[in-house]
Amino acid sequence: MSGAARRLAPLLRHAGRKRLLMLLLGLLVGLDFLENGMFIFAASHIAGGVGAGPREFAEVQAAYAVASMLSIAAQQWLSRHFGYRRYLAGALVLFTVGALAAAQAGSTAGLALARTVQGLGSGALFTSSRVLVQMLFTAADRPAATKCFMIGAFGTGALSPILAATMVEAWGWQWVFLAALPPAGIALAGVLALLPGGVGRGGEPVRWAAGPLLFFAAAIGCVQWALSEARYEVFSHPARLTLAVLAGAALAGAFLRHQWHHHEPLLRLRELRHPAYVMGLGLYFLYYCLTNFSAYLFPIFAERSLGLPLATTGWLNGFAGVASVGMAWLYIRFGPRMAKKKPLVVGGALGLALASWLFAVLPPGAPAAALWLGVAVKGLFGVLMILPVAGLTFRSLGEAQFAHGYQSKNLMRQLAGSFSTAVAAIALQDRQFATASDLAARLNTANPAATQWLDTLQAGFAAHGMAPAQAHGAALAELSRVVDQQSLLMACEDLYRGLGLLALATGVVVLVQRRLK
Repeated sequence: MSGAARRLAPLLRHAGRKRLLMLLLGLLVGLDFLENGMFIFAASHIAGGVGAGPREFAEVQAAYAVASMLSIAAQQWLSRHFGYRRYLAGALVLFTVGALAAAQAGSTAGLALARTVQGLGSGALFTSSRVLVQMLFTAADRPAATKCFMIGAFGTGALSPILAATMVEAWGWQWVFLAALPPAGIALAGVLALLPGGVGRGGEPVRWAAGPLLFFAAAIGCVQWALSEARYEVFSHPARLTLAVLAGAALAGAFLRHQWHHHEPLLRLRELRHPAYVMGLGLYFLYYCLTNFSAYLFPIFAERSLGLPLATTGWLNGFAGVASVGMAWLYIRFGPRMAKKKPLVVGGALGLALASWLFAVLPPGAPAAALWLGVAVKGLFGVLMILPVAGLTFRSLGEAQFAHGYQSKNLMRQLAGSFSTAVAAIALQDRQFATASDLAARLNTANPAATQWLDTLQAGFAAHGMAPAQAHGAALAELSRVVDQQSLLMACEDLYRGLGLLALATGVVVLVQRRLK
């Protein structure tokens, strides 16, 4: 039993109180996943609601990511000084204020400011809830607490796209933010009522220093700006983007060196040198890159290139989450009996490769029923890969290092998500431009099939009462729409082929490393 758990045991003997604490931790991590999942799914509708172009909206996302990483970086200082009860209460207040402000935002600047405040709050939730599983519960109770934590994460992952689609269609994009307020209020009441006041507070006072935090803000700010601008700068100003990337990498490297030698670091890197942890962190990075790439691509593929309704796309995404929850339950129940976990991780990577191939061969106008199998297989990937990797990564860390290890892992999660989203956006833009140019080159007066299709369409518009000039313009507009949709479909399918190859490469990486058995 850890020291913290031993001191808190008299307060947590009652089974009902322990159960409520477990549910509270599941709610905290679920709130983070719910809000983030809803925002990602409804991103295009939110951008349209505040009149933000793609570039401006990328800056909004960057502001949230930087604020969240700042919150994660300062977590050890803040929790040691205030204790987790006051720290999490403050974070939930910031989260709520940010959500309310985002729902009222009428401009890109207003949304960026609101998301910054919300990111400062939400950055505390995921890491804190997992760390508190270790701090509050004895070894005998941790499996049940971990189960609540995982159900909160995977369950809200299934709910968020369905809820977002329903809210946007029924009441508007503002409800993507307002829907998070009731669970945030319940979580705040639970934190104040259930968390002991002293949990997490350190014996020695925190030696506050603005320098490391400002250094970290400069490093991640530059890296995040480069990632958010990459999709717009890579073709128009590649030299400027290269300089930004190099500057960000140099700042990040200098910050890590500073932390390695600092006496009171934000990130305790010297305590996290265990080879198994480093290997696990690398596998986490691959997982977050693959899953965020897929999360960015699927709504565009289903809604915009296949033409499926928003609600249908939400339910398809939700079904993937249901598959994840079911697999998580099976893993919790039967996973401990499996001596070798490597086959599960390889199976997860192969599953994502299979799902990517199933999506890549779909014809134009494919119905929703054609996506169910691929969606289900895609939902299994996350659980089969991440749960065994989590066991590998943190098994090597002791009680004292667990919080620092989880803090570093979640910082890497944010960076991997930004990196993979930027790569997916650039690749999709490049492939769509190439396929659209190829299609446009074929649709000319020398192509009799294209000319006949355009004449037939023009005659149909004229039969509905349009003047010849109007009918011709409407036919050209429809041709342009078809070319755009078809080029987007072809680009998405090309990216799914690439994603499948990356998933296969990940499976090979898992096979050749020796620390995951």
